[in-house]
Amino acid sequence: MSDADATYWGEPNTLERGGSRIHYWVVGPDSGPLVVLTHGATMDHRLFDAQRQPLVDAGYRVLAWDVRGHGYSKPIGTGFSVPLVVEDLCAILDHLEYDEVILVGQSFGGYVSQELLFRSPERVSALCVIGATDITTTPPLLESLALRFSPYLFWLWPDRHLRKTIARYTAETVDAQRYAYSATCQLSKREFITVWTGVADSLHDEPAYRIEKPALLTHGESDRTGTIARDAPAWAAREPNCQYEVIPNAGHNANQDNPTVFNDLLLEFLREHVPVT
Repeated sequence: MSDADATYWGEPNTLERGGSRIHYWVVGPDSGPLVVLTHGATMDHRLFDAQRQPLVDAGYRVLAWDVRGHGYSKPIGTGFSVPLVVEDLCAILDHLEYDEVILVGQSFGGYVSQELLFRSPERVSALCVIGATDITTTPPLLESLALRFSPYLFWLWPDRHLRKTIARYTAETVDAQRYAYSATCQLSKREFITVWTGVADSLHDEPAYRIEKPALLTHGESDRTGTIARDAPAWAAREPNCQYEVIPNAGHNANQDNPTVFNDLLLEFLREHVPVT
């Protein structure tokens, strides 16, 4: 762990599960509602550096973690899938004795957050999604096939060029691109493919399902990842409790590219739906 990271987030807690030592950090007032921050595929907890202090200053307790195989949570363990990662997160929450939490997830972390809500709605008081599609809607056939075959394409892609391309398409600001590149370099090529295979297998069709908790759906105005920007308006329109916001001057890692706008939206949403008492 770098000195800067240890100073900002403190020393991590660890939990052994399924062959992985999962690292997580908890900061903020003990009495505040718990906000769980889950990063995207190939990123780590540092994705949320700019959200930590504003949430704590507003009275919220914050849990950030490195999903198995990412950051400090090594090795990747016995497998990788959205259900397994959800079980990892629930194990952390059980250990900390939290029955109900606020979920904030970016990209793959948005899938994890949605899946936890789908499986255990009683554990979630509110949801914020950053740059992700609806996990309970499967794409058209050709898009579905492209997603499922994408891990094979990544095997063939020269490693260094792949990581640079991800960084360039993930963020708009130079600092966020540098972070994205450094984060992806923490995974081996094999770990990268294992993770992406889990992403590709995560969607399941539930046409009658609706999110019954307050939901904030966001993405960057320049998000070029998959069909996120295209599909978000229709998804938001289907949901009875959804607030939809596009983050200006931001790409896929919108909370990093434009933390000022994102943080204001998130805190306003939380104050309305899960206020600190």
